[in-house]
Amino acid sequence: METVRVALMGGGTVGSAFAQLLPAHQARFSALGVKVELARVLVRDIEKSRPGIPSRLLTNNPKGFLDDVDVLVEVAGGTTTAGDLVLQALEMGLPVVTANKALLAERWDELREYAEQGDLHYEASVMAGTPIIGALQSLWGNQTLEMHGIVNGTCSYLIRRMEEGASYEQAFKEAGDLGYLEADPNLDVGGIDSAHKICVLGRLTVDPGLSWEKVLRRTRGIQHLTPELLRQARAEGYAIKLVASLYPENGEWVAAVRPVRLPASHPLVTMGSGRNAMVYRGEPVGQLVFAGAGAGGGVTASAVLGDLYRVLLGTPGHLPIPSATPLPQQAVEQLEEV
Repeated sequence: METVRVALMGGGTVGSAFAQLLPAHQARFSALGVKVELARVLVRDIEKSRPGIPSRLLTNNPKGFLDDVDVLVEVAGGTTTAGDLVLQALEMGLPVVTANKALLAERWDELREYAEQGDLHYEASVMAGTPIIGALQSLWGNQTLEMHGIVNGTCSYLIRRMEEGASYEQAFKEAGDLGYLEADPNLDVGGIDSAHKICVLGRLTVDPGLSWEKVLRRTRGIQHLTPELLRQARAEGYAIKLVASLYPENGEWVAAVRPVRLPASHPLVTMGSGRNAMVYRGEPVGQLVFAGAGAGGGVTASAVLGDLYRVLLGTPGHLPIPSATPLPQQAVEQLEEV
């Protein structure tokens, strides 16, 4: 039986959850004719206890980390060290599984050729365990018209707490105490996390060369929202949400992130409460709505493991759309920015 040795970069919440999932899948791996073995785990602090990961596998030295392994799983995040190691693995011919939307968005010029070759698997990078990447790739037979999504749970939590009467400062502190905020909170409240995700989806569905810098210029966060503004919207039959969108404008595909007023009956309001949600409109398929858990260690790790199965089966990674799609002539949904 073939042994597949996995190098895991990142032993935090997602990395530990991934390591804990592996033993339960060994029988299924065996049915595929392979044994999956965790070879080593790259972390910052080797003294820290990490559930599911034997301490003997921990290392904080990237040198030699990829020696004698068959696949790299990267769940550490960041664009520098993680990016360099991912690129090293790809240059060595190793398949890579990653949940790193920032890396995919910001270093795409370096990663694109490997993604086009099918060497890069990244289902977990957007909406965690809700399989939006695979679903959207399966819709290439349609003309994409537009997409709108709620893809950052932290902002949804902050908005809900302000609707309930908490000040922005109170809600922000609560989110921090609960561990919801990124190490750099501006990634959440400034809309950057959502921008990373819609950028990844845009390259998958409408334009493989979608510019991160252009997406960033069209990104606004929620720092200016107040409980009064949110409650007034609710009283008028609307809800304010941080929405990431992809749509045609002035002869090109545009990705943007900003707070908008949505009717209370909008799918992003009814289905995006407490979870991620995405509305896709295409021709001839019409409107599709995807909703589910978009964060959490176990949820994200399940998508990472799903991508590992793709590697084991020899299935190519998630390919960007081969060329920019034609701009649709149909009118798109007009969302009122706040």
